Amino acid sequence: MLALIENADLRAHNTLGISEQVERLVFVENDRELTEALSLADQHAWAVTLLGGGSNLVLAGRVQGLVVVMRSRGRRVITRSGHSVVIEAEAGENWHALVNWTLDLGLSGLENLSLIPGTAGAAPVQNIGAYGVELKDVLESVEVYDRLTATTCQLSPGQCRFAYRDSLFKQEAGRYVILRVRLRLSSVTEPKLDYGPLANAWQATGLQRVDARVISELVCQIRRSKLPDPAQLANAGSFFKNPLVSAELALQLQHQWPGLPSFVQPDGRYKLAAGWLIDQAGWKGYRDGDAGVHREQALVLVNYGEARGEHIMTLASRIQADIQERFGVLLEMEPIVLGE
Repeated sequence: MLALIENADLRAHNTLGISEQVERLVFVENDRELTEALSLADQHAWAVTLLGGGSNLVLAGRVQGLVVVMRSRGRRVITRSGHSVVIEAEAGENWHALVNWTLDLGLSGLENLSLIPGTAGAAPVQNIGAYGVELKDVLESVEVYDRLTATTCQLSPGQCRFAYRDSLFKQEAGRYVILRVRLRLSSVTEPKLDYGPLANAWQATGLQRVDARVISELVCQIRRSKLPDPAQLANAGSFFKNPLVSAELALQLQHQWPGLPSFVQPDGRYKLAAGWLIDQAGWKGYRDGDAGVHREQALVLVNYGEARGEHIMTLASRIQADIQERFGVLLEMEPIVLGE
């Protein structure tokens, strides 16, 4: 029997530490409990919100309907073929713990994605990425429950429609529930060291043999130096996506701002560094009440204590308007906004 909690406070379930209530909250630990919760919601016409680690979320008001927190656990090796190893993880598995588990097994592929907050089930939604690697690069398949057809199926990477911080699961929000993910890794380290600070950190070690565990430790050091720990200072990680702009606009901005980091993309557009734009506009370290911009990383909005979702959103809107006016670039938010 499912234990529904009415008028629950979600403060402990979002890394921005925003206190908002939800009409009903339920924790599910397996597929049976999940389908039971979804069936109950359908019977009563409740809106359903799925929640993993709450690390990519802004609560902007009371949440109506039913919030389902995925607590499924489990990870296993599925197949081995030569150096290729496929592993599977339940949706509720902590992502960083999963990365460490694969490293303990001597597997490579996830080291650049170390210390990213959240759960395994949330990773495909955002197509998480860092330091030159995205989830799509290692994904074998995603097992989902399709609420439209009430069936379970496997989706290939192509079917997931991955793009930069985007996927089928955002494009058709509410239809699919991710049950577990399969990742194809390697027993041989295949380093991705194209990201400048990571390459420099590796060279500084003086090691001749590339080691996935060492790369993971370096990634963790870089992330900790740039991003605040949500347990110490509430935040949702990178708040804005790095914008994609036309080559014409990128060249124009580079002429005006010679230090602007920009990276050409396969389609000819350029990806700009959102944090650099926000920093240049003078927002780094800005604070308005308990809502602010981190003093070390302009890309991170923080809650110093009792900020509400409306305060965070107002600050984000002000930053967006300022960047568009100064640079002609519209910043897109990364987190999902919930609540009325």
